[in-house]
Amino acid sequence: MKRTALTGLFLTAALLGSPVFAADDLCGANLQTLKDAHTSTSTNISADTKDELEKTIATATAAQKAGDDKKCIELTTKEITSLKTGGDGTDGGNAK
Repeated sequence: MKRTALTGLFLTAALLGSPVFAADDLCGANLQTLKDAHTSTSTNISADTKDELEKTIATATAAQKAGDDKKCIELTTKEITSLKTGGDGTDGGNAK
């Protein structure tokens, strides 16, 4: 009985603590995804898209360093979505 209660408390603590770390991990993971995309596709994307990607990486990195993980995640997620769809959504998803 003591093991079950102790295990339950431990799992509860782990689950409650995980969202705190998840935001930081998502920000870092998204930044790494954008950096990888920049490196691997730099010859296959337009100059405008490359410039936008570089600006997003710089802005998101600054937000991460300032401790604003929410802004970092928002910026990087939007850019990743834009890269995956081939556009920013205003042109119907057509490639830039």
